[in-house]
Amino acid sequence: MGGVGDRVSETEAHDVVRSAFAGGIRYFDTAPLYGHGLSEKRLGRALSSLPRDDFVLSSKVGRLLVSQDEGERYEGMRDTEPFAIRYDYSYDAVRRSVETSLERLGLDRIDVLLCHDIDVWTHGDEQPGIFDVAINGALPALQDLREQGVVRAIGLGVNEWEVCVRVLDTIDVDCFLLAGRFTLLEQTPLDEMLPRCIADDVSVIIGGPYNSGLLANTERRRATYDYKPAPDHLWEKAQRIREVCVSHGVDMRAAALQYPLRHPAVAAVIPGMWSKEEVQTNLGLMGVDIPPALWNELDGAGLVRGWIDGEESI
Repeated sequence: MGGVGDRVSETEAHDVVRSAFAGGIRYFDTAPLYGHGLSEKRLGRALSSLPRDDFVLSSKVGRLLVSQDEGERYEGMRDTEPFAIRYDYSYDAVRRSVETSLERLGLDRIDVLLCHDIDVWTHGDEQPGIFDVAINGALPALQDLREQGVVRAIGLGVNEWEVCVRVLDTIDVDCFLLAGRFTLLEQTPLDEMLPRCIADDVSVIIGGPYNSGLLANTERRRATYDYKPAPDHLWEKAQRIREVCVSHGVDMRAAALQYPLRHPAVAAVIPGMWSKEEVQTNLGLMGVDIPPALWNELDGAGLVRGWIDGEESI
């Protein structure tokens, strides 16, 4: 809604949010990164006339919006906002980030505040230093904001599960937003992260349930994985999963949305949506009745690790 810039108009962005709310969706996520602030502005405007206690809002810290000569534009965003990004995981930066996010949102509070992208996926070789700064700066700041009642819950928004386990060893958090790593294509969080979250009473929000498009597209040329062209082996695996779904009369997209929610640690799944038509499509997919035989066949074929009533199949 922000990263696509003018490809989605203000009216269309408003319609997406209001259509989602009318359909029963009550959790909305954003971040300063998305559209260099445009997502927060658009989301805030769309939510502003709704009863504030009727929805939950999350945003993120770790990237400050600065003038373009003080930072770098994020190449994945197509907005024209006059800002750039500067990483800052210090204690004071969290306070500044929250204040400016609230200004852009035009709302009285953020319910869930997440430390954004302190993983290797984002920072590569610099991640150990980034993690140390965050664990001594941003994360204690989040704890203080929670204790002061400024926010209700805190956690991470990341693309790797390993950093979540490290944080569980150090900081008392409420939730993780994990993007793209617990899907029909990937289930490694089952081994350590998700059991730890259950044990520590930490909720998990799954972003990117379609793996950025691979699990939603039937055309090879349009299939992306982690926002890049999908490699052949993952495309081929997705087609094998699709074949099993079709044999049970189920749209693979429905299986992609519902699979993570079968785990007791997972509280929500948040696919990105560009239009009110996509909202209605996803709402319909969430209502599809998926037979247990489909999950059993995927598990038996070694395609998707089975998960029945919170216990892994053997």
